[in-house]
Amino acid sequence: MFSGDINKTTIMKKTIPVSILSAIIIFLHFNISVAQGPQAVAKGWKAGVARVIITPQEPVWMAGYASREHPSEGTLVDLWAKALAIEDAKGKKVVLITTDLLGIPKKMSDRIRNQIAVKYGLTRSQIILSSSHTHTGPVLMEALFDIYPLDEKQTEVVRKYSDNIEKKLVALTGEAIHSLVPAQIFSQNGVTRFQVNRRNNNEASLNLQTELKGPNDFSVPVIKVTDEAGKLIAVAFGYACHATVLNSYMFSGDYPGFAQIELEKLHPGVTAMFFQGAGADQNPLPRRTVALAQQYGRELAAAVERVLNEDINKLEPSVSTSYSELDLPFANPLSKEELIKMENEKEGYQKHWAASQLETLRKRGSLPSSYPYPVEIWKLGEQVIMVLGGELTIQYAIELKKLFGPDIFVMGYANDVMAYIPSEIILNEGGYEGESSQMVYGLPCKWDSGIEARILKEFEKLAVRTGVKKVLQK
Repeated sequence: MFSGDINKTTIMKKTIPVSILSAIIIFLHFNISVAQGPQAVAKGWKAGVARVIITPQEPVWMAGYASREHPSEGTLVDLWAKALAIEDAKGKKVVLITTDLLGIPKKMSDRIRNQIAVKYGLTRSQIILSSSHTHTGPVLMEALFDIYPLDEKQTEVVRKYSDNIEKKLVALTGEAIHSLVPAQIFSQNGVTRFQVNRRNNNEASLNLQTELKGPNDFSVPVIKVTDEAGKLIAVAFGYACHATVLNSYMFSGDYPGFAQIELEKLHPGVTAMFFQGAGADQNPLPRRTVALAQQYGRELAAAVERVLNEDINKLEPSVSTSYSELDLPFANPLSKEELIKMENEKEGYQKHWAASQLETLRKRGSLPSSYPYPVEIWKLGEQVIMVLGGELTIQYAIELKKLFGPDIFVMGYANDVMAYIPSEIILNEGGYEGESSQMVYGLPCKWDSGIEARILKEFEKLAVRTGVKKVLQK
């Protein structure tokens, strides 16, 4: 091993320090490995957030009410799009995108999610594209277009804004992913009670009622995200209630917007995100003043704040997701003769709707018989999030919780807002949510009977794929 005239004394002098140094290196390496061992074997969560203002910069027609007569007149509070990116211990990513918008239609949603797939490698099951359903936001292309009396100039403004939104949401996703840092994630349901079932309670005489009627779900699902030291980074929260306190010509996020503002005041530097629940048949009552929208926002923020300050469920860093598009059948549409009669005799959106259905008949030879309805499950640790498209009525939250337990989170208005999704009871009763609302969304007719059972059955299938267990039935 050694060359030249090196005696034993020299060898000993050189060998001893080297041996000691080797032992020190081995000792340090072992202790560093032990310290890093759990992280190397099973890393923790990572999370990143991003946000961007999406308030229109010029007057544009506002979404949600057919009674409006002209474009917007200004801004009460800015509209936001926000993204929360999450990565688990194995490197699987998911992104929740929330928006202060009425609802993102299928074609726009598909384009956004397709671009995210190409740029960031996320599948449909790894993306939730959520809308707060504020009725004081802008109109989007391809969304309830028949009810808005848009001229050529306004149509171009809406098209320009919609194109810009698509670009912003794709870029926002990238910003959230690129900002990933080590994190901890927690979850729990809170509660607040300003939602009122609008089908079972008369708004005009509400102050005379001594009790509220109809099904409700007062849950406030909360996802708490902190850094490794426990400092709050983001909070995502929901509620099942129409964002219809306001109906003015001023842009705002309605009560969900004020709730986010309140939480961000309480926690400077934190990103607060709202997702809509199964609130299609739930209204905030009473309503129609800014002060009431602020009040409900503070009430919702207080419910979230209570959860943030409690010892809530810490989630293990694992993600499981599944997604499908279920063919929901339509009932029998109107005949060509009935549509022609309606086009000739009706006014407003009914006339526009009949004309658009006749145009579809002319181009395709028939009206569609079903619709590809999106359903999705996320499982973050043990927290189950069930995600549905459309204007989801409250019974779906109730039934899903019967199947999978009261602690699950239920999101509506996600990935595609194409129509009301009535329960079987509402479908049989009819009315706006069960029947006529299909017209304002441009669909050929109401849903066929049995859609509730079909949707719940699809969730049972997705649950198996996602590792979600049903609760034991008593």
